[in-house]
Amino acid sequence: MVTLLGGSVSSEKGGVMPGVTRLSTKIPLERVGVVIGNKAAVLDMLRRRLGVSVSVDSASGNVTIEPLSQETPVANLLKAKEFIEAIGYGFSPERAERVLDEDQVLVVIDLKGIVGDSESSLKRIKGRIIGEEGRARRNIEEITNTYISVAETAVAIIGSYEEAEVARQAIEMLIEGKQHSTVYKYAERMMSRMGRRPKIW
Repeated sequence: MVTLLGGSVSSEKGGVMPGVTRLSTKIPLERVGVVIGNKAAVLDMLRRRLGVSVSVDSASGNVTIEPLSQETPVANLLKAKEFIEAIGYGFSPERAERVLDEDQVLVVIDLKGIVGDSESSLKRIKGRIIGEEGRARRNIEEITNTYISVAETAVAIIGSYEEAEVARQAIEMLIEGKQHSTVYKYAERMMSRMGRRPKIW
């Protein structure tokens, strides 16, 4: 179901109403320019690819997504929302665009929910996930065929459902204090069971 002004709409294609159906989300102010893109290039891409109109309030970071016509599937609004939120979590538009593919998802790990509000704890955990010169994050990305962004208080993952789930589990193992080598072996074993091989995106 998609939230409306004053109600909801079914997810069936053609069930949307321009001017009435809308999704909203919020992104950090420092990411507003990235969402819009040079000469609104990113918003134009969403309009062409998904048939949606995106309005960004540069003062608040509030984003509103609406269908351009009744033929716009609700799924396209949801994909646009995922894409925008991915940029909000630190992905470049080029990397975030991967989530627009039908079989790709955005998974978010709330670090504050796991380690609390302590800045020192957050810094330590993020350091473990990123690794020296970004090596840990890069290794998990390569093993699981995912993209990973470590934001201020969250970690975001883009990949297929199965790949993103393995990456999520690997990151949670690092948060729990498992050794990096143990985590890599676990992720490699899980990916091998799925018969997955690294891709070049």
